[in-house]
Amino acid sequence: MSERTEKSKMLAGELYHAFGDELVAERASCAAACRAFNKVTHGMPHLERANLLRAILHQPPLPPTTPSSTLSQEPWVETPFMADYGYNTTISPGVFINFGCIILDTCKVTIGARTLLGPNVCLFAAAHPLSAKARDGLRGPEYGAPITIEDDCWLAGNVTILPGVRIGRGSTVGAGSVVTKDVPPGCAVAGNPARVVRVIEEDAVETFPRAGGRKVLEIPKPSSAGAGEGDDLKVLKRLERLEAEVKEVKDELKRRLS
Repeated sequence: MSERTEKSKMLAGELYHAFGDELVAERASCAAACRAFNKVTHGMPHLERANLLRAILHQPPLPPTTPSSTLSQEPWVETPFMADYGYNTTISPGVFINFGCIILDTCKVTIGARTLLGPNVCLFAAAHPLSAKARDGLRGPEYGAPITIEDDCWLAGNVTILPGVRIGRGSTVGAGSVVTKDVPPGCAVAGNPARVVRVIEEDAVETFPRAGGRKVLEIPKPSSAGAGEGDDLKVLKRLERLEAEVKEVKDELKRRLS
């Protein structure tokens, strides 16, 4: 039986070494395709732009006769955009990806239909061992786990998704969040690590602030006893009880010694 390649180990999510000739060449090829795509301008024909992205993803180019109705469903990705391998990433129809997206697609990365990614979103399907001895700089192994973002999600700006995470259909991830665990469908999550902050009701009437409207943090109102005064009284009463208990112990000790 032939020895398994580092690429086959990588695709299986096992420990592998990334600096063999095959994987180095594949990353270089993807980097070149990303550089070509990142030179696009907004005046470039839609078909040409779409085919430059398809080159990164190892998809066949669209023919010159492609109708506009088909082109309108092609993912729209702003530049700059970077991926490790490209062939491990699937970007579904109707997806929008804003500036500065980075995808480390050591394992499969799937972005579902009509999903929106804000600026500087990072999808990290790659990871390293926690042990410094095992990592061993450039000589040590690494591994990965798939990332799946289901249909109709929204990842706001500066979101980071870690290896092995699945974002359920229709969910929203708040700006700046780091997602370390699976997100259920139809939820809003936020924070580092991200936690569920709301269940999204599809039929609920959603209101939006008027232009120029602002969200204002509420200032806590002081209690009637004055800010902090209630806590001070509790501490004082506790101290009085302790002093009384100490006095009782001293009196008992005097009686025994007399």
